[in-house]
Amino acid sequence: MKDGLTVEIMRLRRGLLAASTGLLLAVTGCASFTESADQATSSSSATPSTPAEPEAAPITWTDCDAEITELLAGAPGSERDLLFECGRTEVPIDHDEPDGATLPLFLVRAQLAGQTDQIGSLLVNPGGPGGSGADAALGLALSMPEDVLRRFDLVGFDPRGVGLSTPVECIPAELKDRSIAAEPRPTTQEQLDEVLALTDEAAEACAEEYGDALGTFNTVDTARDMDLLRESLGDEQLTYLGYSYGTTLGSTYAELFPENVRALVLDAAVDPDADPQADAEAQAAGLEASFDAFAANCTSLVSGCPLGGDPRLFLNDVLTQAAGTPIPSSRQGETRTATPGVVMTAVLAAMYDPGSWPQLSQSLAAARNGDAAGLFSLADSYAGRLEDGTYTNLFDANIAINCADTPEDQAFSADEVLPLAQDWSTRYPLFGASSAVGLYTCTPWEAERTPLPERDAEGSAPIVVVGNTGDPVTPLPGAEDLAADLTAGVLVVWQGQGHTAYPKTDCVTAAVNAYLIDLTAPQDGLQCPA
Repeated sequence: MKDGLTVEIMRLRRGLLAASTGLLLAVTGCASFTESADQATSSSSATPSTPAEPEAAPITWTDCDAEITELLAGAPGSERDLLFECGRTEVPIDHDEPDGATLPLFLVRAQLAGQTDQIGSLLVNPGGPGGSGADAALGLALSMPEDVLRRFDLVGFDPRGVGLSTPVECIPAELKDRSIAAEPRPTTQEQLDEVLALTDEAAEACAEEYGDALGTFNTVDTARDMDLLRESLGDEQLTYLGYSYGTTLGSTYAELFPENVRALVLDAAVDPDADPQADAEAQAAGLEASFDAFAANCTSLVSGCPLGGDPRLFLNDVLTQAAGTPIPSSRQGETRTATPGVVMTAVLAAMYDPGSWPQLSQSLAAARNGDAAGLFSLADSYAGRLEDGTYTNLFDANIAINCADTPEDQAFSADEVLPLAQDWSTRYPLFGASSAVGLYTCTPWEAERTPLPERDAEGSAPIVVVGNTGDPVTPLPGAEDLAADLTAGVLVVWQGQGHTAYPKTDCVTAAVNAYLIDLTAPQDGLQCPA
């Protein structure tokens, strides 16, 4: 699962890199990250004694307001009177060895002018795993209710291995291009072999690049990093907003540090109880339902649907066209042509946000007429591909963190994936086969695993879990299960479409605002209309 915020945030990455890379040049010691992590792992295995508690390092803040303000100029919300700072701090690579090697974390802090009765910092995570919290802070600073921004500094951090925090970078851009272009619905042995070979190639490249250090990028250690950040920010307890995978990170934090929870909002919750196969099938079903909602919306337009009376049939015609002769793009300098893989990546990107549905319908119509520029725009935003052909490290971090969190006994073999792909392609024609293929992702991954703990967060303050009846990525049962598992879980349901709910609708926004500011938890099971 990817970033729970709009994929447009990814387009901020290049400007943020230019504004802040200089802050990350100084890393503790002279060793590379891999060497430092290997040293920390070796030291940890040689010292069986009870670990000491790591101490929070100070955050070095630098004024990057001019650079970020220029970067955001013209975006909706950019007229707000905001001040931006970029920060850097260090956390232990191995929390069981707090005096060992460290790695840098990058942060962005946004402050609204005229704050009154400040409560503290609101830490945010957009999901992924692999989404940049620094990017999320920029996007939310422009869109979050000002009532909240008047009481909190908005702080986004790039988790370990993500963005500007020692990014995992081991999958070449050309391999990412090939992966996106590959057959999106493999149902024959030959098709599956070709797709899984790309997964094997990525796993081999990352193992060669990082060795034993690859397992360092995991959710449990990131949750421990968050508690050090809480201390460094000067907050006695954590106030947190997490989307999608960010709900996994937030609930893991609550399990490890329940007494340090002030208020946690977990929006578009990942199901903590579903086994991998059930979770993958639920996501296929959710995406299929989302496409039906997109199609119904398109055909109901007074102006007429660009895809005619049957958008599903239209999409299948475009897929057949792209399979026969990949579709060129009118964008200047573009040499790629759109295969069925590119088409389906664009469709998948639009399923996250109904705001992207008009772009999808127009892009499919243009592709049918021989121009795939719109489809490439959607697909590239989803994948983190930049205009110069390079990528952010979203892919790399997503796989690395997911696989570090996944127990080895949950691996699926190619022989197990094929019948699932064939079965699900019948029941979920657009997304079933690709969901089945995803079960193989961590099978060839060579890294130490740090499985997620069971999460009831006993002893924590109330935790608000938000679910969405029309969420195609993290279906509503996931939010229901997480809220039920958490001892102090409170469920809020939005009867709307798309991935994530806050602050998209007045009912959810009012409930979350009251909780964040006044610690007034909503009624458990609150239903918010679309």
